Amino acid sequence: MAGLNCGVTLPLLGVLLLGAVRLTRGAAFEIGLPYGSGITVSISPGASPLPPGKPCYIFSRKMATSLVIKSGETKGFSFSCLNPENYFVIEILRNIDCMAGPCFFGEVQLQPPTSQLPTLNRTFIWNVQAHKRIGLELQFSLPRLRQIEPGDSCPDGVTHSISGRVDSTNVKIGTFCSNGTVSRIKMQEGVQMALHLPWFHPRNVSGFSIANRSSIKRLCIIESVFEGEGSATLMSANYPLGFPEDELMTWQFVIPPPLRASVSFLRFNVSNCERKEERVEYYIPGSTTNPEVFKLADKQPGNMAGNFNLSLQGCDQDAQNPGILRLKFEVLVQYPQHESNVSYVVDLSHERAMSLSIEPRPGRQSRRFVPGCFVCLESRTCSTNLTLTAGSRHRISFLCDDLTRLWMNAEKIFSCMDHRYCLRKSYPLQVPRDILQLPVQLHDFSWKLLVPNDRLSLALVPAQKLQQHTQERLCNASFSYLLAGAGASPGQDLYFGSFCPGGAIQQIQVKQNISVTLRTFGPSFRQEVSRQGLTVSFIPYFKEEGVFEVIPDTKSKVYLRTPNWERGLPALASVSWNISVPSDQVACLTFVKERTGLVCQTGRAFLIVQEQSSAAEEVFSLEEVLPKPSAHHHNFWVNISNCSPASGKQLDLLFQVSLSPRTVDLTVILIAVVGGGALLLFALGLIICFVKKNRKKKRNKALAVGVYNGNGNTQMPMQPKFPKAPKDIDPHVYAVIEDTMVYGHLLQGSNGSFVQPEVDTYRPFQGPVGDCPPSPPPICSRAPTLKLAPEDPCPGFSPEPESEPYTFSHPAKCSGGDGNTDVPLLHAHEAEQPGE
Repeated sequence: MAGLNCGVTLPLLGVLLLGAVRLTRGAAFEIGLPYGSGITVSISPGASPLPPGKPCYIFSRKMATSLVIKSGETKGFSFSCLNPENYFVIEILRNIDCMAGPCFFGEVQLQPPTSQLPTLNRTFIWNVQAHKRIGLELQFSLPRLRQIEPGDSCPDGVTHSISGRVDSTNVKIGTFCSNGTVSRIKMQEGVQMALHLPWFHPRNVSGFSIANRSSIKRLCIIESVFEGEGSATLMSANYPLGFPEDELMTWQFVIPPPLRASVSFLRFNVSNCERKEERVEYYIPGSTTNPEVFKLADKQPGNMAGNFNLSLQGCDQDAQNPGILRLKFEVLVQYPQHESNVSYVVDLSHERAMSLSIEPRPGRQSRRFVPGCFVCLESRTCSTNLTLTAGSRHRISFLCDDLTRLWMNAEKIFSCMDHRYCLRKSYPLQVPRDILQLPVQLHDFSWKLLVPNDRLSLALVPAQKLQQHTQERLCNASFSYLLAGAGASPGQDLYFGSFCPGGAIQQIQVKQNISVTLRTFGPSFRQEVSRQGLTVSFIPYFKEEGVFEVIPDTKSKVYLRTPNWERGLPALASVSWNISVPSDQVACLTFVKERTGLVCQTGRAFLIVQEQSSAAEEVFSLEEVLPKPSAHHHNFWVNISNCSPASGKQLDLLFQVSLSPRTVDLTVILIAVVGGGALLLFALGLIICFVKKNRKKKRNKALAVGVYNGNGNTQMPMQPKFPKAPKDIDPHVYAVIEDTMVYGHLLQGSNGSFVQPEVDTYRPFQGPVGDCPPSPPPICSRAPTLKLAPEDPCPGFSPEPESEPYTFSHPAKCSGGDGNTDVPLLHAHEAEQPGE
């Protein structure tokens, strides 16, 4: 009895153990393929490597990492792990030979059905071989296909890969996702269709059918059907690799009425052709020139109504250097716009060195369909960007639902290379009327003004005085001028700033080439276009980077700042402001901050304030504390000269000028009169003493200490005018015996050498004050810095004193002049010959 029980128990135990093993291995599968079906099923490791500690295997009679089931075979198998979809993929290949016998046509089924397959990432491949004269057509039911670039993924993970054949070479037609416009693909000589399904996708149909068609005599034809507004992006075969040599590919577009289609080439390359020429051809309904032939670099047709075809034709390529022919383009379909029937003429036939670009305004990208904005030349050649050049008349129209999505940018060059011809000539900087009449906002209009180096400079005179845009006083006009100049060396480019009408700047002079950009803000510019206007004049060359002529308004403060505000004034650059003060006003000059924070690596940085009615200059070091607010009763200069700043330091100054009525103090007048009388009596006394002393010296037979220069100018050096003297005589030379010659024995040191006193350099007066901006001291000068005495910021302004103390004088050297302190800087330079 015990033996019987033992015999029964052992088989039962074996069955239980086998069930436990199968339970740990996962579910068992069995796949049987009919004989002659041409189907092969392969299970192989996927992209993810097998786990090192817990390997996953396939059990089918024996343990393996792959399994192949051929036509006419049936195999059962299971996996040793519970998640085989992470490590294995399954491929179902079906070969259809249309050359040996009748082909299978109609709707394609998934064989074996997905219910019999393990839950792995699976790929169904249909490989159809056909004769060269047989055309095969793949028809896709809804949803249609959308082409993507190789390597991109589809949202649902379902991908279609389609390839054709040229002789024995496979040509990839493209990779596609669902939810697109591609409804049919026709090929010749064979096709390979691959459907990639993720393991979790429940799809159990192929979604396409195969039909037999006549020869298409080209690589393929792709049909794209639009049922409403939308867009489609399509690519040439083998994209992004090269299109097959000397092949032809066609796209057919179905556009229902009343929609319009426009084509834009997003990216293309051309190969090196030995024979023929690469091109695209359009068959457009109603066209009398079909086919319309375009180069790939041409603007492509737009605003097309009805169905049309687009074909890409290759060429015979150079065997040594074939190059790459590829094309990626977009077809945008939308309802016609009202502007599409309105044309505008832009006459640039009389313009030179000018271009006008109409382009999309930068904006946020939207995932939903947005109708495109196209500019059409002669109503047919449309693109998102259009550039019109000078010398021709252009007729344009717009295919756009919202013209505010477009704007215009223009550029014009004024170039003068012969300074003798351009000197003192003036030219207006105005926007042509044909541009202003277009229904698109003008964004930028730039004038590039070019002059010969060290020969000419430029003067800009606005139609209305300008205001400089600062944080303290913002521009609120509908347009402004952006001024940017080019420095003498790299790194010295100057951005002078942004200027709008309604300020105090009457003229801007710049040393060298400059770009003037008119920038508009909103549609209100059309109502204020009459305020726009600049006149540029070519003037004699000067060395300062810029000179601003400022006429302040009594009603508001004027804020001015140095160029290159964000990056700092370039090294060794100098800028001046010529500030006019009315006779009945007093100007208060105030610097917004107390210190610049500047540290000079080489040289010195100076601020010079000079009253134009005298030779006095106030010189301040910009590495120290800036001056307190100061009052000025006459026109004055403000000059800022930079050094070579240390790394990380920059010079940027902001100052303001305000006017207030001049007041007269009777007490000051009485003091001035009494003081003047006392001064007169004192002068008479000095004269009497001087005469007596001279008489006494004549009687004295001792040797004279001074030497009289009879040929020199005896006028005092600080007088504003000098009589004319011959060129070989310097009217400013005085012969004086130095103190060291008379009192040298007092300066001898203990070793017998002379101790030299530290002296400053005196620079004599060289011309009428006011013609030129103040000249900064030499970089190596040790001139003392004169600071204003601390005072309250212009509390009502003190009356003008009768006499001004001499502080520090070294005006710039200017040629000629008649002593008129009101002569502008431009006239002061005209006496010089350019380049001398």
